[in-house]
Amino acid sequence: MNIYHWFHPEFVGLQNYAKAIFVFDSGFLSALLRTVLWTGINMVLQMVVAYIIAVLLNTEGLRAHKFYKTILMFPWAMPGYVSILLWKMGMFNNEYGLLNQWLGKLGLNGVRWLDGNVSAFLSCTMVNLWLALPFMIMIIDGALQSVDKSYYESATLDGAGFFTKLGKITIPLVRPVIAPAVVITIFTTFKQFDIVYLLTQQQGSKTGADIHTVITYTYEKAFVTNNYGYSAAVSVLIFLLLILFSMFTNKELKEGYR
Repeated sequence: MNIYHWFHPEFVGLQNYAKAIFVFDSGFLSALLRTVLWTGINMVLQMVVAYIIAVLLNTEGLRAHKFYKTILMFPWAMPGYVSILLWKMGMFNNEYGLLNQWLGKLGLNGVRWLDGNVSAFLSCTMVNLWLALPFMIMIIDGALQSVDKSYYESATLDGAGFFTKLGKITIPLVRPVIAPAVVITIFTTFKQFDIVYLLTQQQGSKTGADIHTVITYTYEKAFVTNNYGYSAAVSVLIFLLLILFSMFTNKELKEGYR
């Protein structure tokens, strides 16, 4: 069924599901693979960068740490739509974007950030990192503050190094706090729509990049090509994938708390 064929619907059974799963040219499998890659890369970057910043915020003797925390929450204070468009026009613009201006001052050629698949993917990752970091920093910062400092003092007396403390003290103690936040962030990153759509696929300002995720792919099939039946089938597949992932993570979290 689509918007032009309301009165004579044709029952197609499981054809739409089969097309999405078994026909590689349909675009669903490549979008799914790209979405998994997108989610994995963003999660690793968010965890590493947020942990480093949270550790720096908890450095003994750091002055004005409350001020720094307030500044780091700034991306949360702005509507996501506004932030994404500011990045698009102010940072990634080919002619007067700040990134290309900085590259020019270094004697390097400008980059067409949103035209190529790789550069557009990296650009979207940068914006997602900017928008998602405050939440992860806040969670990790709170988790680190809950760890008794006497554990580190005792470990230091025993000659433990940074990585030993990280593996034996920090990670085991903060894991129960961080794990649910990581799961939430994985879900929100997986179903991210605004960043990819507004930067590369918005009508009237589409770029040369083709970096569909499963969410933007479903949107295009429903509201651009008007293929509502196929789009509905893809939506069900996405729902089932998220349910399976949720069941797996819930099981892992319960086992981790034992």
